[in-house]
Amino acid sequence: MNNSIPVSLGICAYNEVANIEKAVRSVFEQTLDGFVLKEVIVVSSGSTDGTDDAVKTLKNEFGNLTLIRQEKREGKNSAINCFLNSKNTDLVTMLNADTVFCDEHCFQKLLEPFLDSETGIVGGHPIPTNDKKTVAGFASHMIWTMHHHISLVQPKIGEIIAFRDIGTRLSVNTQSDEDTLKMRLEEKGYKSVYAPEAKVFNRGPETLKDFMKQRTRVNIGECYIKREHDFAIPTWNMRMLYPALIDTVKDLGFSPVKLIISTMAEMYSRVKASLHVRFGKGDIRIWEQVKTTKKL
Repeated sequence: MNNSIPVSLGICAYNEVANIEKAVRSVFEQTLDGFVLKEVIVVSSGSTDGTDDAVKTLKNEFGNLTLIRQEKREGKNSAINCFLNSKNTDLVTMLNADTVFCDEHCFQKLLEPFLDSETGIVGGHPIPTNDKKTVAGFASHMIWTMHHHISLVQPKIGEIIAFRDIGTRLSVNTQSDEDTLKMRLEEKGYKSVYAPEAKVFNRGPETLKDFMKQRTRVNIGECYIKREHDFAIPTWNMRMLYPALIDTVKDLGFSPVKLIISTMAEMYSRVKASLHVRFGKGDIRIWEQVKTTKKL
């Protein structure tokens, strides 16, 4: 135990009463070897739905669980900075409040690459819980399956991450969190790693309208970081997208109608995001919650 590497885990939450207990419990159900979970910090950013009370109740069960409340919702980057300024370890993990580990070994798989001192940031493998028989559900599976195949070649960090804190703090006027952390660590010579067995369940939008809404705002953030920092986003590399799409069709099965609609929805979102950035409408630091994703 004395030789174990201490880790802090942060969860940023805004009105996540339906999911926060599942997320927290999934963390404390993890089995670690060579690492020790020093603390779990939930940063509740202006929640009004009982999220804070749910965490306070869980504190009675888990002694190293801490709640930090931001009175006003200031955006995810502000919440991440709050966590980073409060934690007590150099190795940290960020888990979304609407995300849970798939089994008790996934956290270990996320952390093992840090046994190599050159590893700076590690991304896990998100898997949607949506029904692939619906168009919106298929679209979410398509996006994350493509992310998986692209990350096997060049890591695309997101949804569940662990990283070394080298002092990077995020701009509260932007939404790019994982990409910014990855960029800063790579600038310092650290490498990015994808851990495909570090699996987490998340929930994609249940309607095509919500899918395009979510994807547009994600793409806006990626367009800004590409423009402002000339930073390469693997999921915008066409040479990587085509092979990933072929592998995704093999994984999900050939459903031509759903595949065409999902692809068109993503293309629409990217075009809309690109025009948003081109006309200088500004990044979106505080997202309107997509409520159909909150049914984990």
